[in-house]
Order: sequence, then structure tokens, then C-alpha cells
Amino acid sequence: MRRKGMRNIRLRVQGDGSLVVSAPPSATLAEMRDAVMRHEAWIERQRERLAASPMAQATYASEEDKRAWRVIVEAAVPTLLEIWEPVIGVRVRKLAFRNMKSRWGSCQPLTGRVCINTRLALYPPRCLEYVVVHELVHMLEPSHNTRFHELMDGFLPDWRERRALLRL
Repeated sequence: MRRKGMRNIRLRVQGDGSLVVSAPPSATLAEMRDAVMRHEAWIERQRERLAASPMAQATYASEEDKRAWRVIVEAAVPTLLEIWEPVIGVRVRKLAFRNMKSRWGSCQPLTGRVCINTRLALYPPRCLEYVVVHELVHMLEPSHNTRFHELMDGFLPDWRERRALLRL
């Protein structure tokens, strides 16, 4: 439970299935409990959806599985970079791979370093391509502002659908 400067009670099911209730300081415990009870079916659906997701399954993966993901992603990314670097007009100077719980990738535009999550091996290949393009576009525009979205629209028009696959 978190008290915040907000008007309404908000419920969020986190990746581990726990429930976070955010509420304004004026909300009573009874009001928060009532909100949870009214949305009990929604909470359960979210927990089921999360439990079936590849990211949830990755939580219990063996070291052998993790090594296999890394092999897959490390083999695919260089080809994607060969395709996309000249299209976008940027160059990756250092490429890294990590098994991350909360990010699909990261980019340091000043150094040209890009890191890709090896868990992307659990998703369709078009998701990996989306993340690569996303990180390359960050080399042109570091923030997620209007310009970033316009660049993404120009380079990869279906990027929103691909991103949605990662959120299942």
C-alpha cells in the first residue's frame, strides 16, 4: 500500500503477482479494501496472464536455459545491426547482452553502447528486432519524446504492435 498525491485509488499487479494499492492520503483502509474486492476478478486475470507470460517463466529458468537464450540472441543481433545501422545512420560501438528482469534493452548514446536482454529469445523474432531498432533510435534521440516516436514510426511502422507482444 502506498499513499500518494493522487485523486483516486489505483491497483497494479506487479510481475511477481503482488498487488500494489496506491491511494490518496484521504482514502480510508475500508475504501482501499472495497476497491480491491470490487476488482477481484480483474486482479486474478492479471495474475493468470502474468503467470503464463514468458517473463514469469524465465523467473524459474535453469542456468542452462539462460545460456541457451544468450546464444540465440547473440547470434541474431549482429545480423539485425547489419541491416538497421545503415538505415538509421548510427553505429554501435559496444554490444552487450544481459539477462535482465525489468528492461528489454538499454542504450548509452554518448558511448555507443547497447545492451540487449537475453530473455528476448523467449519471444517472437520481431520483438528482438523491435528492441534493436528502439535502442538504435535512442542514439538519435535519447528520450521517449515526440521526435523519438516519429523516428520509430518512420523506421518501424508496426513498432507499437511489436512492443505490445512484449507486454503480454
